[in-house]
Amino acid sequence: MKLKKILWIGVTAGFIPWALCFRLSPSCAQTKSKIQIVTTLFPLYDFTRHIGGDLVEVSLLVPPGVEAHAYEPKLRDIFRINQADIFIYTGKYMEPWVEDILKGVDNKNLAVIDASKGVSLIGGEGDRAGFDPHIWLDFSDARIMVDNILAGLTGKDPLHQDFYKRNAQEYGQKLAELDEKFKQAFSACQRHIFIYGGHPAFGYFAKRYGLTYLSPYQGFSPDAEPTPKAIMELVEKLKANNLKYVYYEELLSPKLAETISRETGAGMLPLNGAHNVSKQDLDAGVTFLSLMEENLDNLKEGLACR
Repeated sequence: MKLKKILWIGVTAGFIPWALCFRLSPSCAQTKSKIQIVTTLFPLYDFTRHIGGDLVEVSLLVPPGVEAHAYEPKLRDIFRINQADIFIYTGKYMEPWVEDILKGVDNKNLAVIDASKGVSLIGGEGDRAGFDPHIWLDFSDARIMVDNILAGLTGKDPLHQDFYKRNAQEYGQKLAELDEKFKQAFSACQRHIFIYGGHPAFGYFAKRYGLTYLSPYQGFSPDAEPTPKAIMELVEKLKANNLKYVYYEELLSPKLAETISRETGAGMLPLNGAHNVSKQDLDAGVTFLSLMEENLDNLKEGLACR
């Protein structure tokens, strides 16, 4: 058993031939027969596994439960990417560390997919310099991301391109249906502004549906921190607009939202940017679509939609 374990480690590190792997464990070779894909964030992970189906093995680079903005790549991440067939990331503004990490990868057959290719990025206003990287929260942009992932898969595995195309079309249709559901829901709301006590992730989302959202964070940088002045401005905005709820970010402490809630008496509701999910949610099989459905329910309550 000890030798088997050592050899397995060697196989995953690329030091031992897969023929030997098969002799030790047929399931080992079966895993390798699938296209090995590493994705950075949960939306990419979920899109890819729906498109690739049982022909692919998809893993998350950012561990479940880790807040994406605070993530710092490790040496083992270079190792994992180097063993993959395909590496998929959101774009240079969401994962600025990708360029450096790929310099340490010597796998010449690795296909690298920038899922933001073809997406029209929106820039920040005022103190928010740079481009907003949270493109998946506009479902029309999410469909572009799906198309980019499809192109990468069919390029790597043209033999199964019809299978991938069919899955991508089906998933794209689900995104289109969800988009229409959001449009209809927000057309019948008393309010069209919401306060979000987390990173400014909902710019594309708000623009898509004609909403206004406010966050105390003054920039898209992962190091950005809210100022007391910004928090008090949100308190005043909440009161002025007679809002009944403040939203808090998944995987982060809700202290900021709690502060606003105490100052105003507003209730608190979660709003999931879907950067990542907890280990428990991942094991339970949550999907990007199910997270967005939960967001819709919570926003309908906060915006007083009929």
